[in-house]
Amino acid sequence: MKKTYYYTFIQTKAEEDAAKPNGAIFPAGRVLVEIRDLYPAPVKDPLNLWQIKKAATSADIITGKLLLLHNDVFEYIFRYWSLEMCSCVVAGHKVYTVIWDLTDESSLIRYNNENIYFEKGPQDTFLLGWMDLVRKANMNPGDEIGLYWDNRSGTFQFKGSMVPAEGNQENPIYGK
Repeated sequence: MKKTYYYTFIQTKAEEDAAKPNGAIFPAGRVLVEIRDLYPAPVKDPLNLWQIKKAATSADIITGKLLLLHNDVFEYIFRYWSLEMCSCVVAGHKVYTVIWDLTDESSLIRYNNENIYFEKGPQDTFLLGWMDLVRKANMNPGDEIGLYWDNRSGTFQFKGSMVPAEGNQENPIYGK
């Protein structure tokens, strides 16, 4: 099921009547809700599973927190999570998770400790804690990252690649 925000701007008549004697001011707000999908979930291309693609920034590397955009999180991660799990993240709590590093397909690496988590970031963004992965994989600003949520295993799948050298346009994440 798809998750979205439901905004309340106007009071119902009952809320208005209850607030009149106290002189309370109605706070506009939003609530995370689950809605039925009008369209099916995005189909993962078996040859290119990486739904979230970005270049690592220096802030991502230094802080050990990968900044993910609101639309990417709601479309490719929250769609597969329960409403309770999503509400926990939106409320500002950390959800500890697992990241599988598939960069070297001959030796997969599993990251699962207090440095691997998912949380709400500033201004409707989200952060994936990935400090151990950054250190072990020697990530640098500009390195290209592919990420997706694997619903079968309940883990993040990660693949990183170094910035392609001049003249070498082959990239395993973008499929070039």
